[in-house]
Order: sequence, then structure tokens, then C-alpha cells
Amino acid sequence: MKWEGHRESENVEDRRGQRPGGLRVGGRGIGIGTIVVALVVGWLFGINPLTVLGLLGGEGQPVATHPAPPAGGQRAQDPQARFVSVVLADTEEVWRTIFTAAGRTYREPRLVIFRDATDTACGEGQKAMGPFYCPADAQVYLDLGFFETLHRRLGAPGDFAQAYVVAHEVAHHVQSQLGVTARAEEARRSGSRVEANQISVRLELQADCLAGVWAHHSQRGKGWLDAADLEEALNAAAQIGDDTLQRQAGGRVVRETFTHGSSEQRQRWFRRGLQGGSVAQCDTFDRRVPL
Repeated sequence: MKWEGHRESENVEDRRGQRPGGLRVGGRGIGIGTIVVALVVGWLFGINPLTVLGLLGGEGQPVATHPAPPAGGQRAQDPQARFVSVVLADTEEVWRTIFTAAGRTYREPRLVIFRDATDTACGEGQKAMGPFYCPADAQVYLDLGFFETLHRRLGAPGDFAQAYVVAHEVAHHVQSQLGVTARAEEARRSGSRVEANQISVRLELQADCLAGVWAHHSQRGKGWLDAADLEEALNAAAQIGDDTLQRQAGGRVVRETFTHGSSEQRQRWFRRGLQGGSVAQCDTFDRRVPL
């Protein structure tokens, strides 16, 4: 991926070196036992532990986060931080263009780089959770150490595999702006656990498709990808499929517990967005379209 020399986003907040305040979810304090449950469930079944914490702790008002430090700082000396800043900048350009063409205004998300743990409006974000998007403060959170985990532990190396991860989380921001996230959460609360999981799968597969839409338009605009880059993204999508993660955890594959989709589904929906470049093709909530 030929990313050097491209514009870096100004919407990056570097919190490395800062410590989080207190742990609160939805405005309520929670105990260490709840955290352990969330992390174990998240690891075994590929569920974002913030989702588990939100369900256990309840919804509420956003909590305060750290103020943004001065721009630049250690990020200027860190190629990996500069890389995610370049990727974020490109997502801004692509989604701004797509929203404008649809007569809408794209509000850019902020990407927070942290180390080990940080405060968010969704509770305390931790390294073990992996990258995540918090709709309550419209921010993407990323511990750069996850990229080493992606490479060494999950078997998904390459800079475009990392770009796919960022684009997937930005896609959750797009879903939030389009009202998809709110509708999905409302449906989750009114259904059974199995039904809630199925809605989560549809939400995540749509984010994969939207990440593919970004890649489609990004490549048309910059031509900075080659075939190997695209294979890196598809491999990353496969390695974080629910079935693959369950096998790696030493358990059996239980489709009813899926919250992100199988490896095959994640690859297929990313490829769908990549090939078509159309948001309309990413309607995973259309029951006529097989997942």
C-alpha cells in the first residue's frame, strides 16, 4: 500500500501516556467481575466486550473523556500512527464525497490512539477489546499494539489488513450517522438473545461491506493498492470471523452465538462492497438478501 506522502487527518487524538479515570459504563460503575465476564465472552465468541459491558451495565449518559492533547507530538515520530492518520484522512475524503452526492453532510469521526486503556463515553476501553467505535462520542479507539496481535496471533499481516480494520470501525460511524445503529439496537433490545446476535451479525457484515465501498473509491482515487493488498484485507476478514475465532479458542463452532459473521461471510460482504462501490449494495438488513 503506497501510503507515504498522502495527507494525514487532523482528527487523531494521541492519548498514549495518559491514564484513564474511573471505569463507568452508561453512567454506572461496574465491578471487576463484570469486566472479567465481558473479556472472557468477547474472547471466546468474538463479541466486542464493550457490547457485553453495555448490556450488563445498562445505557445512560456519556461519561467525560480526556481533553485532546496538542496535535503532533509523538505521532509525528511514529510511522504506524502516521499510517492510521493517512488511512483516516482517506476515509474522510471518500465518505464526504459519497454523502455529498446523496445530499447529506458527513460528520468526520475522531480516532483516538491509546495504550492499554482509556476513558470513552461507552466505558473504559482496554487493549484486550481490540479496536472499537463508540457511538456515544463518535470516536474510533485503537491501541496500536492490536496490529501486532493481528499479525502474530491472528495471522493477518500487512498494512492493508490494518487499513481494513480502521475502515471497518469508521464504517460503524457511517452506520451511526445513517441511523442504522440506533434501529439495530432498538431491535436487539426487543428480541431474544439469538435474534439479537443475528442483528449484530447483520450490523457487522454491513460494516465489512462499507469498508469495501471505501476501498473501491479509495483505489479509484489514489491507485495505491495492488492485488496483494486486497488479499491482505480479505485474509484479515477471514481471520476475525466468528467461526475461526471459536476454533482458535479451542471450542466448537456455535452459529447461534455469532455476533460478527463467519469468515466466509465477512470476506464475501467486504468483496461485495469492494467490487460494486455502492452503499445500496450493503443492505444486510434486507431479508431477501442471503447473508
